[in-house]
Amino acid sequence: MDFSRSLTRIILQKNSRTSSTASYASFDAPLRTLKEGLHVLELFHGPTLAFKDFGLQLLGNLFEDQIHRTDKSINVLGATSGDTGAAAIAGLANKKGVKVFILFPEGRVSPLQERQMTCTGAENIYPIPIRGSFDDAQHIIKELFGDLNFKASYGLSAVNSINLARILGQCIYYLRAWLQLPAEERSKPGTAGPEFIVPTGNFGNVLAGWLASKMGLPIPSFQIATNQNDILHRLFTTGSYHPGKVDPSLAPSMDIQVASNFERYLFYLRGKDGNVVASEMARLKERGGLSLSDFDPDTFTATRSDDEDIREAIRSCYQEFNYIIDPHTACGFKQINPDRSTVILSTAHPAKFPETIKESIGIESTHPTLEALKEKPPITYPAEPNASAVRELIKKHA
Repeated sequence: MDFSRSLTRIILQKNSRTSSTASYASFDAPLRTLKEGLHVLELFHGPTLAFKDFGLQLLGNLFEDQIHRTDKSINVLGATSGDTGAAAIAGLANKKGVKVFILFPEGRVSPLQERQMTCTGAENIYPIPIRGSFDDAQHIIKELFGDLNFKASYGLSAVNSINLARILGQCIYYLRAWLQLPAEERSKPGTAGPEFIVPTGNFGNVLAGWLASKMGLPIPSFQIATNQNDILHRLFTTGSYHPGKVDPSLAPSMDIQVASNFERYLFYLRGKDGNVVASEMARLKERGGLSLSDFDPDTFTATRSDDEDIREAIRSCYQEFNYIIDPHTACGFKQINPDRSTVILSTAHPAKFPETIKESIGIESTHPTLEALKEKPPITYPAEPNASAVRELIKKHA
């Protein structure tokens, strides 16, 4: 598939309500050079200061366009480990014909991330705290979407990266970064080029880059940067996919043990045979894991960072480059090859995690939009951590 034509068709529709101008005019993704050959792609200049703003501003406009064309209202449903919920809410708050129900693990997102979801004042937004982890919230979402009668009756639409439109919207990160690289650091097809290091827990962000490379963007390799919840590190180093218990960390948006986009990658590994994938996913559910003896990591490698690694990366980056990174981006500094050009995707503004920044380098990291949230009252709609309770809440407010 031709990269430029495919993305132009999907995203850059100049005469559409969902044009790139409508979705991205208010923010950009600058490439910050720390030293020769080492760059950081700043993806935190959107309305909620996180990389997911790009895909979710687009998705919000796509939903709005759909409602305008069909004159049918929808109910958007999602789960978040921190950034997805806030970005989805920012993309859909106060839009006509849509209500937004976002599940988040109570006490397991940063306080400012929670305020971004609960202090909007928008009447069509329903933040739902539940006991448990992000994986528990995501499981509820998948169960509700599996109830086809309920899905159809209430016009459910997905906002997580299980919605492929969001993944496609994120492909542009990599093109944007590649176009900003010095000419001598870009690769040509068939030659060595820059490595992209991507902090990720759910595999969606790096899958977008991998898809872009398969569409023709010349990126020869991707390094997956995980925190101590290292399901993807284990997968790409051992071929074993066995989810475990979520261990809360300093990088809470990556506190995930069930990477929902793993199934999409498996689809390509299995020759795009949906029946084989369905069989393996059923075996995963039955046995609690998969051991892929013939696993091919393709262009992927992976690293793992625990909380002390994160603190050390924040300290080192500030001392060496006078540059402050958030705890998720810090995972991307674990293993950098000095002999090649490297682009690290910076996923969130450090001000969203002020306690960790203060603890690591003694600096108060702030941002005006986050400070303003501290003056607003939070509103939540608590529910028991099961699909039945969330289903009834949606029926009540949809």
